[in-house]
Amino acid sequence: MSSIYAPLQAKYSPLSAALRGFLALFLWFVVVISVLGQEVEDQVADIVSDATEERIEQAMEDLLADIESRISEDALRIQTDHWLVMAEADVFEQLEQEGYLFDRISELDGLGFLLAEVAAPASFDLSATRAGIYEVIGGDRADVDLNHLYTAGVPNAADPAVEMAGLPPRELLALPTDLSDLSLRIGIIDSSVDQTHSAFTNASITTRRFIENDTPPNFHGTAIASIIASNDPSALGLAPRAELFAAEVFDETEERGEFASTVSLIKALNWLITEQVSVINISLAGPPNRLLETALARVRERGALAIAAAGNGGPMAQPMYPAAYPEVVAVTATDDRGRAFRLANRGEYVDIAAPGVNIRHAQAGGGYAASSGTSYAVPFVAVAAARLLQSNSEPAMMLDALYASAIDIGAPGRDQIYGYGQLRFQ
Repeated sequence: MSSIYAPLQAKYSPLSAALRGFLALFLWFVVVISVLGQEVEDQVADIVSDATEERIEQAMEDLLADIESRISEDALRIQTDHWLVMAEADVFEQLEQEGYLFDRISELDGLGFLLAEVAAPASFDLSATRAGIYEVIGGDRADVDLNHLYTAGVPNAADPAVEMAGLPPRELLALPTDLSDLSLRIGIIDSSVDQTHSAFTNASITTRRFIENDTPPNFHGTAIASIIASNDPSALGLAPRAELFAAEVFDETEERGEFASTVSLIKALNWLITEQVSVINISLAGPPNRLLETALARVRERGALAIAAAGNGGPMAQPMYPAAYPEVVAVTATDDRGRAFRLANRGEYVDIAAPGVNIRHAQAGGGYAASSGTSYAVPFVAVAAARLLQSNSEPAMMLDALYASAIDIGAPGRDQIYGYGQLRFQ
């Protein structure tokens, strides 16, 4: 707190009593939301660098409004009354001996873990319980966290009156001649897929639902699946003979809109590992979560590769997960001229760019639409990676080849906008 307050006092002393009170309140607020501390401190330094007292006060009010908005937004990304424990079976046996009992436990046979879901009051102290569990079994043998929520890109559909809106995926990159004949095993973690659409008449799609909703949303999942595996002659996907394994993880409520939980994501990852997919397309983003990070590390250990959207929060946004985890390939989006999508996240975690602006895709319920976002760029990289893994089963070596072949379209070398560059099929 003093690191922010001292420079303000030195430069603008004496300040009005009202402004002093305002700053004191503001600094207390910063402490309360310490998760944003460094970012807020940087913004405060910018505000006071060249401003009058009146301008400082107005700028502080604007910053507070922004923080309050973000806190409200983050609150919708957590089920505060639902926390999770994930570990191997022997850990749960040890915890039971120490008096920790869990009502609902799921076996994740593909990942080799057990997952416990615990309902608790909103006032529940997760940190204390985590510390207690770690004291019993050690901090590296279990993961304890809240049930965070994740979202997909907001649909940006073209005019439905346009019969074939957007740019055909197959015309955005030079594709190898063998791609149409390969039976790639690709997993998708997304919303439901409308398999009645003409794009999937002869498609191979196996689905499993990880939510309790008989009518889940299906716009986004249908779009992603069609970019990969549509076999409609007028709108072919990148790999029309691919075998898709679609995990349905998105629920929908009036308050939150469409969302996927940590529980649904982890169970989806477990299922896809049992189905022996080579790559997993994850076109969603959200906050970090200890359990999800561990699950994705285990996915890599099992020889599968997770590929995720970098996020659509804009150039100044914080890293989004799961893309920002080191075990995951983070994909950003470009338009047909190789320019970065204006809402794409940036950062050191971005690995590679692919087409993701004005992409044509099947629309749930029939017809085609066009959408933009890093979500729609992920299928391009997923297909390219799955193809390379057929001849090189080691994900790390395959990624070296994938990145080496990318077209360097940003600053020389890897950069925070395009990663290693624009995807190029080998």
